[in-house]
Amino acid sequence: MRSKRAQIRTVEPDKKYDSVVVARLVNYTMRDGKRSVAQKQVYQALEAASKEAKLKPVDLVEAVIESISPQMEVRSRRVGGAAYQVPMPVRPRRATALSLRWLVLEANKRPNKQYHTFAEKLAAEMLDALNNEGGSVARKYSAHRMADANKAFAHFRW
Repeated sequence: MRSKRAQIRTVEPDKKYDSVVVARLVNYTMRDGKRSVAQKQVYQALEAASKEAKLKPVDLVEAVIESISPQMEVRSRRVGGAAYQVPMPVRPRRATALSLRWLVLEANKRPNKQYHTFAEKLAAEMLDALNNEGGSVARKYSAHRMADANKAFAHFRW
């Protein structure tokens, strides 16, 4: 157990759109500390997807996060030697983090034959998320199904 509560770090807004959410998306996309590469890919994806969806890039990201972020999730709770999957509401900051993580993971899973760059994959995943399709939205529904299936253990909530 922690002795103190973890301090929440503030993320600086990105340079191009002055948005904290876009900066966090860049951070989730980044590999091996190569921020400029991640920024270029995210910006390309935002431009392509916003052109397709006819939205501003920042509005697009917020709409995508809104459609992906889960309201409920299950968390393990040990009671009397047994571990129960207890459904719990998701806090807004965690919901945003989960949705960004799922967005990047599912974009990476897309096949290389159809999409050539990560920017194309990310743009396609964003557009699918806007239409309530794609892997990231499927993860959300999966989390909701798990929470619904374990409703009987809701009284173990702490």
